[in-house]
Amino acid sequence: MEFWQNIYSNFDPVAFNLGPVAVHWYGIMYALALISAIFVAKWFIKKDNLSISNDLFDSYIWWAEIGVILGARLGYILFYDSNTAYYLTHPWQIFNPYINGVYTGISGMSYHGAFIGFIIASYLFCRKNKISFWFITDIAVLGISAAYVFGRIGNFFNQELVGRITDVPWGIYVENTLRHPSQIYEAILEGLVVFAILVYLRKRKTFDGQLALMYGILYSFMRIVAEFFRQPDSQLGFLYSNWLTMGILQSAIVLGICVIIYFKMKKINS
Repeated sequence: MEFWQNIYSNFDPVAFNLGPVAVHWYGIMYALALISAIFVAKWFIKKDNLSISNDLFDSYIWWAEIGVILGARLGYILFYDSNTAYYLTHPWQIFNPYINGVYTGISGMSYHGAFIGFIIASYLFCRKNKISFWFITDIAVLGISAAYVFGRIGNFFNQELVGRITDVPWGIYVENTLRHPSQIYEAILEGLVVFAILVYLRKRKTFDGQLALMYGILYSFMRIVAEFFRQPDSQLGFLYSNWLTMGILQSAIVLGICVIIYFKMKKINS
């Protein structure tokens, strides 16, 4: 347990170097997230004999991934970054991995921004190819929920999005302060648990879009729970009292929207 509690003192977030470029475990985990999302989605397409061609789904992957990356980065800049005005007036810097000529990589991604980007990209793709938005997003959320585990482990390895101060024996020291390993909580709650529930529901759904909407509902609920163990972003702090964070606010909005759409669609398809 002592090694675990002091893991940040014994762990290098840089996996290896390629010349002047440092390859972080964070980046490796996000690459694994993308690969696993594709693998899981295609596995269920084949297993459940879903009527979508491999070529069409491969094209969709590109659209969705671009939407996720753009949305995640722009969402962070708009909702979390303290230099929003600078980036809005210098948009070419949004994806610049260099600071003063030194390669630092691109940091700062927002899940809810990625969520919005994913929805927009999926809608545009489905409109262009004349296929059902709800049908394809039902497939996508199976892969997304599984891949989410790697994303949060990447946050853990990168020593970011740390938890609140605690005295639980499984806490980890962050700058000599014992904190909840909230990234691991999120990987389990928002990743593994949500994925398991969606896999269980996929054969029992009664209308297209049910899995996609359940993902929005389940993820939002789990994120709200996890936020009570996660330290608010330092540049934002609590938005109200000592409990409301940006993550809770955004998740509550998504939760409410998904619940409303879910029951409306369920009524229409009943």
